[in-house]
Amino acid sequence: MRDDFDPRAVESFSFVAASYADGQARLVYALDDLQLTEVISFPGAPAVPVGREAAVAKALAMLHWLAGTSYYKASVAKQIRFDGGLPDAQAAALIADVYEQGLAEFAYVNQLDLSGRFELPSAPGGAPGTVLQLPRRALVAIGGGKDSLVSIELLKQREEPFAVTWVGNSELIRRCAERCGRPTLNIKRQIAPELIELNRRGAYNGHVPVTAINSAILTLAALLYGYDEVVFSNESSAAAATLTHQGKAVNHQWSKGPAFELAFDGWVRKQVAADMRYYSLLRPLSELGVTARFAKLDQYFDVFSSCNRNFRLSGEKPSSRWCGECPKCHFVFLALAPFLAKPALVRIFGRNLLDLPELIADFEALCEWGADKPFECVGEARESRAALARLSERADWQEDAVVAHFHRRILPQLPATDRDLDALLSVGDDSSLPQRLRCAFA
Repeated sequence: MRDDFDPRAVESFSFVAASYADGQARLVYALDDLQLTEVISFPGAPAVPVGREAAVAKALAMLHWLAGTSYYKASVAKQIRFDGGLPDAQAAALIADVYEQGLAEFAYVNQLDLSGRFELPSAPGGAPGTVLQLPRRALVAIGGGKDSLVSIELLKQREEPFAVTWVGNSELIRRCAERCGRPTLNIKRQIAPELIELNRRGAYNGHVPVTAINSAILTLAALLYGYDEVVFSNESSAAAATLTHQGKAVNHQWSKGPAFELAFDGWVRKQVAADMRYYSLLRPLSELGVTARFAKLDQYFDVFSSCNRNFRLSGEKPSSRWCGECPKCHFVFLALAPFLAKPALVRIFGRNLLDLPELIADFEALCEWGADKPFECVGEARESRAALARLSERADWQEDAVVAHFHRRILPQLPATDRDLDALLSVGDDSSLPQRLRCAFA
């Protein structure tokens, strides 16, 4: 490999080949003549079940295409090649959306213009997905945070058959998964080592739509192991853009939002398996709605973490489950505060984040007060405002530095709608859920 890497000199990005054998999916890409291979390992080395060969081939191809965001971003080459065969029109439209919307934050941060890059070629559509008679059970993604644990407990209460699954090597997620008391499946993802080296040598780097990638991984896993549902725990707040740039929405959580969910589920049901579903169980709830329910699940208080620094692929990780410094820690602390006794919340985080004057500006950003909302998986600004408005009414919180500042400087300027926490706890439209799970939050 060259000692330096100029991403602007790369002319083409290629989807070279994708294969599955002996429990491993191998995804091969190329930047000009430099090949990069990612390996995804499925424990137990399941063979492709008889009758599911066509479905597995389609799911593997989509995984190849969506995981390619990690490699395409290294150079953002203008030419995109499909060496292993073109997607059909429906798949091409989905791929283009994932690259354009899922890489919007990456492009914004790196000051790159990706407009017009994803007008992808397509082939005539093949045979549609058929009923595969998959077993009635779900693969439920778990991330170690509050959201997936709310979903898991809801499914347990309804006596739904499911296993919890995650991608990667996080021991923190493993401990959470084991606490759930249900079967577990840990899938491993090995990024091409050449990409790590390219990043060190000057490649473009930044946020990719990880949820889209993991959705494709779990869809392939569902076919291999025999599950008819892939369930995530993305809430309604994920649809809100982080900011608007040049008239276009830039959303850190785009692949957690309903646009991706509906498009991906539509592709799965039409192209892969007519009896498979992909959905987010918590879509009818806001972040605060999810948090209010999690506050009742004290059996997880000593194992869960939503601090993203614990889950990053590289760099130093916090010495505890909560770094207390990132926007995710700040938001989760704030979102839980209206629903938990103060001593219990402080025990979880090890400190009172709302009584640290140096964090006032960080909480103002969560409220989108004089600053953009941070690029993190945090709730809408109105949720942070409503939570702080509620805390400013409580004697046990109102003298803390962040709350006192909010009450004095911001609250008097807010409309009543931004103070109404109860309105944010209502249950929204649940029509995207399977019929048996509708009204589950009533």
